[in-house]
This record gives sequence, C-alpha cells and structure tokens, in this order.
Amino acid sequence: MPYDTLPPAAAHRVELDGRERLIVSGVDDVDRFDENEIVMTTSAGTLIVTGESLHIGKLSLDGGELHVDGRIDSLLYEDADRPSGGLLSRLFGG
Repeated sequence: MPYDTLPPAAAHRVELDGRERLIVSGVDDVDRFDENEIVMTTSAGTLIVTGESLHIGKLSLDGGELHVDGRIDSLLYEDADRPSGGLLSRLFGG
C-alpha cells in the first residue's frame, strides 16, 4: 500500500529538498525548537533536526505534517530504549 493512502499518524515520511527545505509526516508532537534544533515525536520515534536559521513554516498536528526551512545539517532518530546521559553515566549507572 503506498504511504500516501495511510492515515497521517501511521505514515512517517521525511522529504529533504537540498539542505534548505524539509517536510516530515507522521509527526505527533513538537517537543522543543529554536533556530538551531527541532525535536519532534514521530510515529517512527524521536527525530532531532539540527542546522542554522531553522524555521517552522507549517505545522499541522491534525494532519501530522511539519515543514522546516533553513540550513539543515543533520537528522537523527533517538531510540526510546537507548540509555540516556553521557558515556560515564551509562558505564557507572548514574
């Protein structure tokens, strides 16, 4: 079944146009954002977008879609089961 026939909450898609425009579908919530970082919860896990002059151009939580403009440097997914904290806290259980 093509992704565009699935309900928005179930379909997760990332479309990057160059490094200037990003469209993410399957967005459940935006946890925090500023001009250098956007952290969002998606149906595929937590997605962290970093860059410069980041701007949320469109946010539709009903449709689960987020549009970002600016210079995008990285996209990173965080696994929910990954230990939090730095290396020392993971080593020593702190």
